[in-house]
Amino acid sequence: MTAPAHRICLTVNGIDRETPADVRSTLLDVLRERWGLTGTKKGCDHGLCGACTVHVDGERVLSCLTLAVSVDGAEVHTVEGLADGDELDPLQRAFVDKDAFQCGYCTPGQLCSARALLTEHARGDLSAASFDDDTVRHAGQDALSDNEIRERMAGNICRCGAYANIVAAITAVHEAS
Repeated sequence: MTAPAHRICLTVNGIDRETPADVRSTLLDVLRERWGLTGTKKGCDHGLCGACTVHVDGERVLSCLTLAVSVDGAEVHTVEGLADGDELDPLQRAFVDKDAFQCGYCTPGQLCSARALLTEHARGDLSAASFDDDTVRHAGQDALSDNEIRERMAGNICRCGAYANIVAAITAVHEAS
């Protein structure tokens, strides 16, 4: 028995895209298999590693856990949409400058999460680390501490252990903005 198909329409990195897809297809599978956007990685396929992180309507999601039909009509940004042609995004440049990757497999998800982290902090979203030292800090107004970065990036695993350099890269971009 063939699963029912649904026509999925998304704006991906500013380009309108459409494809028929099985209603059980994940956003990750549609991005990679239908549209050839292989920057987003399938790591654990259980939502535990963060390699598949993308932005849907401005919020980060784990694309391996997101049914494509559930985001039909949405705006999706993947790692392929960070750079402007040959001009690297400041986060990409900082990852290179701070040596924030080794094998590179987790890097697309790390970059998408880092972009979301900076956006969330700037708009004032709090995290568990916002309550350190028994005082409520106002995200977006205070410096972004290493603990805050680690807390907000906790869903992204780097098996090579480049965490210190990832924190340094995010700090550099935050301080430059």
